[in-house]
Amino acid sequence: MSEVIHLTEAAAFQIKDMMEQNDEQDAYFRVSVNGGGCSGLSYGLSLDHEIKEGDAVDEQHGIRILVDHESAPILTGTVIDYKQSLLGGGFTIDNPNAIVTCGCGSSFKTKTKAGTPEKC
Repeated sequence: MSEVIHLTEAAAFQIKDMMEQNDEQDAYFRVSVNGGGCSGLSYGLSLDHEIKEGDAVDEQHGIRILVDHESAPILTGTVIDYKQSLLGGGFTIDNPNAIVTCGCGSSFKTKTKAGTPEKC
């Protein structure tokens, strides 16, 4: 599979740590796009134990990644990082396909997908 998303080392380290804390070392890291949010689409990050038909499968920095076939074109070129600050840490998602993003940073729309916007 060609790389749909790029996971930074910092993000991979954080995912590994979360997997260990939850005794989920054998899980896959699933990245998806769902309808909703202020701009119409939102990101989904979860742990999964099952590869579904049509899933793109990749491995980066020891993390096995799944992306469903509907989300893959929307996520192609996306970089997932983990940033630490004085107020804590969190994942950041830089999607080159997003043309509009919400102030919260977790909702977006693309040129070809508007999704289903919700009230903020």
